[in-house]
Amino acid sequence: MHVVIMGCGRVGAALAQTLEQRGHTVAIIDRDPTAFRRLGPAFGGRRVEGVGFDRDTLEEAGITEAGAFAAVSSGDNSNIIAARVARETFGVENVAARIYDPRRAEVYQRLGIPTVATVRWTADQMLRRLLPSGAEPLWLDPTGGVQLAEVHAAAAWVGHRVSRLQEETGTRVAFITRLGEAMLPTSDTVIQEGDLVHVVMRCDRVGDVEAAFSRGPEGDLR
Repeated sequence: MHVVIMGCGRVGAALAQTLEQRGHTVAIIDRDPTAFRRLGPAFGGRRVEGVGFDRDTLEEAGITEAGAFAAVSSGDNSNIIAARVARETFGVENVAARIYDPRRAEVYQRLGIPTVATVRWTADQMLRRLLPSGAEPLWLDPTGGVQLAEVHAAAAWVGHRVSRLQEETGTRVAFITRLGEAMLPTSDTVIQEGDLVHVVMRCDRVGDVEAAFSRGPEGDLR
């Protein structure tokens, strides 16, 4: 697939190099020609100097043949404008924009523009490590109704089946991380010590879910 990236900062350069290593063709746009130094001599993609939301610049980068577009410059407005041009003018299906302002990111997300809110994402990652209770979602749907979260399961759940965990907590177990590797559980999968349980739940039930995970199953029948 051909991918066009706007912004050759550290994120854009790393993204371009990773995509190329995975066999995709890449064109990266930046106003500052010295920014392309971050790509290194091994990068074989296109380096396009210009404004990332300018139609001629995008066409030079191969936007008409692109399957994806990433706007990762340092400007929120530029990223949103470029993302909209890529999607609405050139019909690129997979589009994402980096946004620093988390409030604006939520607005654009609800308007159908996939965003990565850098500040909010970093804060969420830190909170999940400081407060491993599952209160901060790994993923939140645009309507704010459903979330995917890592929830701490009390030791009392060890030895019980996933089916019982789901029934008593009102969640759906999306996957379990066991010994550092993700696995898709079945209803007969048994919770083991050290498992990280990732569940899908309604956002208005987070408190109830965390309480159920903390207290363990009702009774002690296995």
